[in-house]
Amino acid sequence: MNPVQTPFQAEVYQNPYLPAGGDVVDAVITVTSSGADVRALGPVSAAQVIMVDCSGSMANPPTKISSAMAATAVAIDTLRDGVEFAVIAGRAGAAMVYPYGPQLRIASERTRSEAKQAVARLTADGGTAIGSWLSLANQLFAGSRAEVKHAILLTDGRDQHETRETLLAALRSCEGRFTCDSRGIGNDWVADELRLVASTLLGTADGLEDPADLPAAFEAMTSAAMGKEISAVALRVWTPAGATIRFVKQAYPQVEDLTSRRAAAGERVGDYPTGSWGAESRDYHLSVAVPPGSLGDEMLAARVSVVGSVAGRAEVLAQALVLACWTDDEALSTQINDRVAHYTGQAELAVAIQEGLAARGAGDVDSATAKLGRAVRLAAESGHEDTAKLLARVVEVVDEATGTVRLRPHVSGVDAELTNVRSVKTVRVKKA
Repeated sequence: MNPVQTPFQAEVYQNPYLPAGGDVVDAVITVTSSGADVRALGPVSAAQVIMVDCSGSMANPPTKISSAMAATAVAIDTLRDGVEFAVIAGRAGAAMVYPYGPQLRIASERTRSEAKQAVARLTADGGTAIGSWLSLANQLFAGSRAEVKHAILLTDGRDQHETRETLLAALRSCEGRFTCDSRGIGNDWVADELRLVASTLLGTADGLEDPADLPAAFEAMTSAAMGKEISAVALRVWTPAGATIRFVKQAYPQVEDLTSRRAAAGERVGDYPTGSWGAESRDYHLSVAVPPGSLGDEMLAARVSVVGSVAGRAEVLAQALVLACWTDDEALSTQINDRVAHYTGQAELAVAIQEGLAARGAGDVDSATAKLGRAVRLAAESGHEDTAKLLARVVEVVDEATGTVRLRPHVSGVDAELTNVRSVKTVRVKKA
């Protein structure tokens, strides 16, 4: 199938040259959608559900619940006419805030006003069971035919009133049905839980230190959702006989391993979900093991197609080819593409931060110091200044070039959780 005329482009960055016996091909595929003329391809319907933590801790201090109410009102105002929406109050169970029954309502001047009035009556009491909130959102989305389905989840605490198995079961039932951005506020939320929700539901995760930042954050997430114009986009990867996929990872704007999410789409073809798209650019790291060739041989190691739903039809939006060539020229075969090297380091950076913070939490000072020191060095090498600043909250940097650090003896919980939740965020290669 030839790609339709769309604003999508796919570019490959790789060193295709392998030495004799070489069998691993790495490539970074940059997928970009300009957003131009996307609407001409067909209207995209949307639905949004906002899950607001209304547990008792949201009243301590009261600015948390008041900021959450203000932020939800801003998000409601950001919805365009015709979008289906609902608001959920999350406690030890989930309850409808607006509308009053388990259904979505069409956004209009009247319904937005009604919803904001209902939100203004929210109170903080009870516990936290995030899985129940997600299950109600899933029920609401199930009754919608919208192409783009997006949720926002806000919490200030640990998911303490349900088991981990209950949360995982809820996430499994939601996976592939809608995307969800998760946000933490206050001092008691848990980064691993926010990242689990965002990772499973192809969204983003972050924490906010100041409740006053919530309205701007909710507006940004809702605006981004309203800007999605192509739904259910996937990377479709074909490989030749004898080749195997080692991994497929989103590398920018955040690290996300998609390998296990492969859905068969034909002989030697698999689809890897990427969610909905607007005007944006993302990078993916593909690694393929191929049968070793003879010197001088060339082969197509993978064909990567971007496929998405356009006006209700599955279309090929862009395509890129990953090559393999065998050579005895060491100057060619030993080169590492700068983007591949960069994102390999970014993935290592995320792992080093998460493992280092876990060791710190477990009281393993030596392991935490080594891993967080490595993270400091990788952040410096990749120019990831934001991550370097976060790491400086949990370690004292002696020498960033060598990764020599000392653990800070007194670190607030929110500093460690912010460093953790933002560990998967990446930066692009610096231009020369």
